[in-house]
Amino acid sequence: MAIALTLAMFVDRALKGTRIFQSVFVWPYAIAAPAAGVAFRFIFSPEAGLIGSINDIWPGIWSPATNGWHALGMVIVCHARLGIGYNFIFFLAALQMIPKSISEAGAMDGARPFQRMLDLQLPLIAPTVFFLMIMNLISSFTDSFGLIDTMTEGGPIGATEVMVYNIYIDGFKGLDYSGAAAQSIVLMVLVIALTFVQFRWVETRPL
Repeated sequence: MAIALTLAMFVDRALKGTRIFQSVFVWPYAIAAPAAGVAFRFIFSPEAGLIGSINDIWPGIWSPATNGWHALGMVIVCHARLGIGYNFIFFLAALQMIPKSISEAGAMDGARPFQRMLDLQLPLIAPTVFFLMIMNLISSFTDSFGLIDTMTEGGPIGATEVMVYNIYIDGFKGLDYSGAAAQSIVLMVLVIALTFVQFRWVETRPL
Protein backbone atom coordinates (compact mmCIF):
# COMPACT_ATOMS: atom_id res chain seq x y z
CA MET A 1 0.00 0.00 0.00
CA ALA A 2 2.84 2.40 0.79
CA ILE A 3 4.49 1.75 -2.56
CA ALA A 4 1.17 2.12 -4.40
CA LEU A 5 0.45 5.40 -2.60
CA THR A 6 3.90 6.74 -3.47
CA LEU A 7 3.46 5.84 -7.14
CA ALA A 8 0.00 7.41 -7.20
CA MET A 9 1.41 10.60 -5.68
CA PHE A 10 4.03 10.80 -8.42
CA VAL A 11 1.64 10.34 -11.35
CA ASP A 12 -1.09 12.56 -9.89
CA ARG A 13 0.49 15.52 -11.59
CA ALA A 14 -0.27 17.17 -14.92
CA LEU A 15 3.12 16.32 -16.41
CA LYS A 16 4.08 14.93 -19.78
CA GLY A 17 4.09 11.13 -19.85
CA THR A 18 2.14 10.54 -16.64
CA ARG A 19 -0.63 8.68 -18.49
CA ILE A 20 1.91 6.15 -19.72
CA PHE A 21 3.07 5.45 -16.18
CA GLN A 22 -0.54 5.26 -14.99
CA SER A 23 -1.09 2.38 -17.42
CA VAL A 24 2.21 0.64 -16.68
CA PHE A 25 1.69 0.61 -12.90
CA VAL A 26 -1.68 -1.16 -13.31
CA TRP A 27 -0.41 -3.99 -15.52
CA PRO A 28 0.84 -6.30 -12.70
CA TYR A 29 -2.73 -6.56 -11.39
CA ALA A 30 -3.72 -8.31 -14.63
CA ILE A 31 -1.21 -11.13 -14.10
CA ALA A 32 -2.66 -14.36 -12.73
CA ALA A 33 -1.25 -15.41 -9.36
CA PRO A 34 0.07 -18.83 -10.54
CA ALA A 35 1.88 -17.20 -13.47
CA ALA A 36 3.42 -14.61 -11.17
CA GLY A 37 4.37 -17.37 -8.75
CA VAL A 38 6.28 -19.25 -11.45
CA ALA A 39 8.11 -16.08 -12.50
CA PHE A 40 9.05 -15.11 -8.94
CA ARG A 41 10.08 -18.68 -8.14
CA PHE A 42 12.65 -18.38 -10.93
CA ILE A 43 13.71 -14.87 -9.89
CA PHE A 44 14.30 -16.00 -6.30
CA SER A 45 15.85 -19.34 -7.24
CA PRO A 46 19.14 -19.73 -5.32
CA GLU A 47 20.71 -21.65 -8.23
CA ALA A 48 19.69 -19.88 -11.44
CA GLY A 49 17.61 -16.82 -10.53
CA LEU A 50 18.62 -13.21 -10.22
CA ILE A 51 19.05 -13.67 -6.47
CA GLY A 52 21.35 -16.61 -7.17
CA SER A 53 24.25 -14.24 -7.74
CA ILE A 54 24.16 -13.44 -4.01
CA ASN A 55 24.78 -17.12 -3.24
CA ASP A 56 27.81 -17.02 -5.52
CA ILE A 57 29.32 -14.43 -3.18
CA TRP A 58 28.00 -15.82 0.11
CA PRO A 59 27.10 -19.50 -0.42
CA GLY A 60 23.94 -20.59 1.38
CA ILE A 61 22.88 -17.10 2.49
CA TRP A 62 19.63 -17.42 0.47
CA SER A 63 17.83 -20.78 0.55
CA PRO A 64 14.00 -20.67 0.40
CA ALA A 65 13.95 -24.45 -0.06
CA THR A 66 15.31 -25.02 3.47
CA ASN A 67 14.72 -21.73 5.32
CA GLY A 68 11.09 -21.04 6.20
CA TRP A 69 11.61 -17.29 6.67
CA HIS A 70 13.18 -17.02 3.22
CA ALA A 71 10.28 -18.90 1.63
CA LEU A 72 7.66 -16.85 3.44
CA GLY A 73 9.42 -13.61 2.53
CA MET A 74 9.49 -14.67 -1.11
CA VAL A 75 5.71 -15.26 -1.09
CA ILE A 76 5.07 -11.94 0.69
CA VAL A 77 7.13 -9.99 -1.87
CA CYS A 78 5.30 -11.62 -4.78
CA HIS A 79 1.86 -11.07 -3.21
CA ALA A 80 2.70 -7.43 -2.46
CA ARG A 81 3.96 -6.91 -6.03
CA LEU A 82 0.66 -8.13 -7.45
CA GLY A 83 -1.32 -5.94 -5.04
CA ILE A 84 0.44 -2.72 -6.01
CA GLY A 85 -1.64 -2.33 -9.17
CA TYR A 86 -4.95 -2.80 -7.34
CA ASN A 87 -4.05 -0.33 -4.59
CA PHE A 88 -2.62 2.11 -7.13
CA ILE A 89 -5.95 2.39 -8.97
CA PHE A 90 -7.87 3.34 -5.81
CA PHE A 91 -5.22 5.71 -4.51
CA LEU A 92 -4.97 7.53 -7.84
CA ALA A 93 -8.76 7.84 -8.09
CA ALA A 94 -8.95 9.20 -4.53
CA LEU A 95 -6.17 11.71 -5.14
CA GLN A 96 -7.78 12.95 -8.34
CA MET A 97 -11.02 13.59 -6.46
CA ILE A 98 -9.26 16.08 -4.17
CA PRO A 99 -9.77 19.64 -5.46
CA LYS A 100 -6.53 20.99 -6.87
CA SER A 101 -7.19 24.27 -5.11
CA ILE A 102 -6.39 22.62 -1.77
CA SER A 103 -2.90 21.56 -2.83
CA GLU A 104 -2.35 24.89 -4.56
CA ALA A 105 -3.30 26.75 -1.37
CA GLY A 106 -0.85 24.63 0.60
CA ALA A 107 1.89 25.33 -1.94
CA MET A 108 1.21 29.06 -1.73
CA ASP A 109 1.58 28.84 2.06
CA GLY A 110 5.04 27.34 1.58
CA ALA A 111 4.27 23.66 2.23
CA ARG A 112 6.57 21.31 0.33
CA PRO A 113 5.13 18.29 -1.59
CA PHE A 114 5.83 15.79 1.21
CA GLN A 115 4.28 18.09 3.81
CA ARG A 116 1.22 18.66 1.62
CA MET A 117 0.85 14.92 1.28
CA LEU A 118 0.94 14.34 5.06
CA ASP A 119 -1.15 17.33 6.15
CA LEU A 120 -3.64 17.72 3.30
CA GLN A 121 -3.93 14.75 0.94
CA LEU A 122 -3.53 11.81 3.32
CA PRO A 123 -6.28 12.92 5.75
CA LEU A 124 -8.66 13.49 2.82
CA ILE A 125 -8.12 9.98 1.43
CA ALA A 126 -8.26 8.28 4.86
CA PRO A 127 -11.49 6.38 3.99
CA THR A 128 -9.77 4.93 0.91
CA VAL A 129 -6.75 3.93 3.01
CA PHE A 130 -9.00 2.12 5.49
CA PHE A 131 -10.95 0.45 2.67
CA LEU A 132 -7.74 -0.85 1.08
CA MET A 133 -6.45 -2.09 4.44
CA ILE A 134 -9.54 -4.26 4.82
CA MET A 135 -9.43 -5.46 1.21
CA ASN A 136 -5.75 -6.36 1.47
CA LEU A 137 -6.38 -8.29 4.68
CA ILE A 138 -9.16 -10.25 2.97
CA SER A 139 -6.91 -10.83 -0.02
CA SER A 140 -4.14 -12.17 2.21
CA PHE A 141 -6.58 -14.77 3.54
CA THR A 142 -8.05 -15.86 0.21
CA ASP A 143 -5.76 -15.02 -2.72
CA SER A 144 -2.48 -16.49 -1.50
CA PHE A 145 -3.30 -20.08 -2.47
CA GLY A 146 -2.16 -19.81 -6.09
CA LEU A 147 1.16 -18.23 -5.14
CA ILE A 148 1.98 -20.74 -2.42
CA ASP A 149 0.96 -23.72 -4.55
CA THR A 150 3.31 -22.72 -7.38
CA MET A 151 6.17 -21.28 -5.32
CA THR A 152 6.60 -23.37 -2.17
CA GLU A 153 3.76 -25.94 -1.94
CA GLY A 154 3.52 -25.08 1.73
CA GLY A 155 7.16 -25.83 2.48
CA PRO A 156 9.69 -25.97 3.81
CA ILE A 157 8.27 -28.05 6.68
CA GLY A 158 4.94 -26.20 6.57
CA ALA A 159 6.52 -22.74 6.95
CA THR A 160 4.26 -21.24 4.26
CA GLU A 161 1.08 -23.19 5.02
CA VAL A 162 -1.26 -20.25 5.54
CA MET A 163 -4.83 -21.02 6.53
CA VAL A 164 -6.31 -21.32 3.04
CA TYR A 165 -3.51 -23.63 1.90
CA ASN A 166 -3.66 -25.68 5.09
CA ILE A 167 -7.36 -26.28 4.41
CA TYR A 168 -6.39 -27.71 1.01
CA ILE A 169 -3.61 -29.88 2.50
CA ASP A 170 -5.81 -31.28 5.29
CA GLY A 171 -8.90 -31.80 3.14
CA PHE A 172 -7.56 -33.05 -0.20
CA LYS A 173 -4.23 -34.61 0.73
CA GLY A 174 -4.64 -35.58 4.37
CA LEU A 175 -8.33 -36.52 3.88
CA ASP A 176 -9.15 -34.84 7.19
CA TYR A 177 -12.51 -33.53 6.02
CA SER A 178 -13.80 -32.57 9.45
CA GLY A 179 -10.68 -30.57 10.30
CA ALA A 180 -10.68 -28.85 6.91
CA ALA A 181 -14.38 -28.01 7.29
CA ALA A 182 -13.78 -26.50 10.72
CA GLN A 183 -10.93 -24.36 9.38
CA SER A 184 -13.13 -23.29 6.46
CA ILE A 185 -15.76 -22.05 8.91
CA VAL A 186 -13.13 -20.08 10.83
CA LEU A 187 -11.86 -18.56 7.57
CA MET A 188 -15.39 -17.70 6.51
CA VAL A 189 -16.09 -15.99 9.86
CA LEU A 190 -12.89 -13.94 9.56
CA VAL A 191 -13.76 -12.80 6.03
CA ILE A 192 -17.35 -11.98 7.04
CA ALA A 193 -16.10 -9.98 10.05
CA LEU A 194 -13.70 -7.98 7.89
CA THR A 195 -16.39 -7.42 5.27
CA PHE A 196 -18.79 -6.20 7.96
CA VAL A 197 -16.18 -3.73 9.20
CA GLN A 198 -15.69 -2.51 5.64
CA PHE A 199 -19.43 -1.95 5.05
CA ARG A 200 -19.93 -0.44 8.50
CA TRP A 201 -17.12 2.09 8.42
CA VAL A 202 -16.29 2.59 4.74
CA GLU A 203 -19.31 2.04 2.51
CA THR A 204 -21.34 4.64 4.42
CA ARG A 205 -18.72 7.30 3.67
CA PRO A 206 -17.49 8.62 0.32
CA LEU A 207 -14.09 7.35 -0.82
